[in-house]
Amino acid sequence: MSEQEKVKVVLRRQEWEVEPGMTAKQLLQHLGLNPQSYLVTVNGELVSEDTRLQPGDFVRLVAVISGGRD
Repeated sequence: MSEQEKVKVVLRRQEWEVEPGMTAKQLLQHLGLNPQSYLVTVNGELVSEDTRLQPGDFVRLVAVISGGRD
């Protein structure tokens, strides 16, 4: 599979290339990340966890930050 057919994934300064076909949730699990702790954007658009990754997609993972007082 060529570089263009893979899915590029970026989290902060880390980068991965993965095979297309998995869902956003499966991607997070594959990378050992808690799906409840990250937002997934594909080609600049926020997507749901059941979005299936396509060849050539660019995925950016964004950590969900919570905190503060109740």
